[in-house]
Amino acid sequence: MVYIPGFVGAQTAAAWFSALREDVAWQSERRRMYDRDVDVPRLVARYPLDDPGLPAPLAAAAALASQAAETQFNSVGLNFYRDGRDSVAPHNDHLYEIVAGNPIALISLGATRLMTIRSKKMPRRILDLDLENGSLLLMSYETQKHYDHGIPKTKTRVEARISIALRVRPSKKDEAAEADSSL
Repeated sequence: MVYIPGFVGAQTAAAWFSALREDVAWQSERRRMYDRDVDVPRLVARYPLDDPGLPAPLAAAAALASQAAETQFNSVGLNFYRDGRDSVAPHNDHLYEIVAGNPIALISLGATRLMTIRSKKMPRRILDLDLENGSLLLMSYETQKHYDHGIPKTKTRVEARISIALRVRPSKKDEAAEADSSL
């Protein structure tokens, strides 16, 4: 993992935050957890990076993160944490949804929020990391195998935060070839 505070300047981060908050078609979702459907405690949005309707801040963020990570990302997921009640439970990205060997880049905009990163095996190691406005966190593919990460709820009053999560997802052609080879 690599954490770069101030990856995006404060003025740029504020402009991106404002534009994304206003221009993205944020969606609420429900998810199956523990044998029942629950509301996802944040708003979300997703775009392929070749989408002609991709908001300009996402194209700029992807270009900067791609350069820093030396990776050509093709997908972006957004999370809008409206306040301290919004969160994401500890998890790792599904390995079948990302291409092996490529990192995940997280750019944080808005309020600082705590990310908890913990090892899956004993001894349990826990790292608490404050994701600051304009920061970049690069998590390797291997990190997804060995660690969970999440944004816990907080009773402390916090302003809104947007997380830009850039990934390399398998193409439909790659998925078809993998399916053919397993027959």
